[in-house]
Amino acid sequence: MTQEDRICIGAIVGAFGIKGELRIKSFCADPDAIGDYGVLTNEDGTRSFDIKIIGPIKGGYNARIAGIQYRDQAEDLKGISLYTLRSNLPNLPDDEFYHSDLIGLAVIDTGGVTLGTIVGVDDHGAGDFLEINAIGQKNSALLPFTKLAVPTVDLAAGKVIIDPPKGVFAGDEPEEPPAPTNYVELGDE
Repeated sequence: MTQEDRICIGAIVGAFGIKGELRIKSFCADPDAIGDYGVLTNEDGTRSFDIKIIGPIKGGYNARIAGIQYRDQAEDLKGISLYTLRSNLPNLPDDEFYHSDLIGLAVIDTGGVTLGTIVGVDDHGAGDFLEINAIGQKNSALLPFTKLAVPTVDLAAGKVIIDPPKGVFAGDEPEEPPAPTNYVELGDE
């Protein structure tokens, strides 16, 4: 199983109680689904975890892992990301993508100029943003992942076509807001 065969669907964020139970955070679209994928692995696939979800708790789920009986054993697992096989995940509608499918894609503008590579997909509460390692730019560019800004995602070709608003990439001045049109000029009287 290669890294590309696995998708991160959650993480162990700490111990819960004193009997080896864990606090699990789900990254699934339906957070309850984290318990439906069977045995999960760590990032490199060298460890397996047979997880049984006990119930929801603040910030995640209370869970047990076979073989973990004490709090210190549970604490030792803190920070481990949990992966499942890509083939275990449901198929998505045409205009939806797994974040891992987008990372690494080339970013090309509508004029055919390569602008960089997608290095991350972030959601800070206002929708998804593509983090782009832009060519010749010190900092990453953040582009809203909307149909207007990203009209084409071609996974087979390994690229996205973008139409970014001005100001997203260095050297591209932000657009000026339009002048107000609903005002009245004062006379000289």
